[in-house]
Amino acid sequence: MEVNWAQVLFNSAITGSIYLLGAVGLSVTYRLSGFPNFAHAEFITLGAFISYFVAEELGVGLPGACLAAFMVAGIVGFLCYRGIFQPLSKRGASIIHLMVASIALGFVLRHVINAVWTDSPYYFTTVTFPSYHIGAVTTTSLYLWLVFSALALSVGMHLVLTRTEVGKAIRATSSNPDLALASGINTERVIGITWFVGAGLAAVAGVVRGVGTLVNPMIGWEIILPIFAVVILGGIGNYYGAIAAAFIIGLAENVGVVALMAVGLSAEYRIAIGFLILIITLIARPQGLAMLFRRA
Repeated sequence: MEVNWAQVLFNSAITGSIYLLGAVGLSVTYRLSGFPNFAHAEFITLGAFISYFVAEELGVGLPGACLAAFMVAGIVGFLCYRGIFQPLSKRGASIIHLMVASIALGFVLRHVINAVWTDSPYYFTTVTFPSYHIGAVTTTSLYLWLVFSALALSVGMHLVLTRTEVGKAIRATSSNPDLALASGINTERVIGITWFVGAGLAAVAGVVRGVGTLVNPMIGWEIILPIFAVVILGGIGNYYGAIAAAFIIGLAENVGVVALMAVGLSAEYRIAIGFLILIITLIARPQGLAMLFRRA
């Protein structure tokens, strides 16, 4: 079987870009709030459905649909933090309590989404993307936009974290919340902003996933576990580690697909590759890539 490695590498960049959009907010909120938020999957799903509604039902273009998805999911994420997780944390809830609460919240959000839109699959029909052939690579403008957006996000977040007061406050709160609070930083405000931005970015990942495949209530759950693998491999709360981990896992999955097809197995087993990387990381290097990158 002849393999188009240029296409494999580009597909890896696409997969890594989606995982990066989904993992950035999860990684930082995990670090700041102290627990893994499984409801993050539903922020991805919500973004996909909101963008479908805005683009298909209201006739707004995809950029407007992306903005609407970002804002709606961001607001929902912020309200979830202020209404559920912040009060639980102030009452001394443990990481297990918070994690179980996030799972319960995820089920609630999923069933609300299911009640509004039903569990039937939805397809984007009014949004079309021209195809391009760049050397040996075949792609569409959607995926070119996705890769560019992921790169722009990487640079933009670096500038925000290193050049702005909000970014410095996020880094300080992530490194030492008590010292940040003693220094006059409103840590609750910082965490709230992080939840808003993180949920919004997850929604954008859901938009791209939905446009490229289909939209259903399980679309977020289908990719949340590889996203958790990115967070663990990158080091919890480490933004730069998350960038590297997203593309590492994206590459591993797509090369793994080639290997699976070579031995006659279904490409659907690719999801196991992320789990395998997660297990190996937890056993061999629980801190992930954190030691290789300065903490964001």
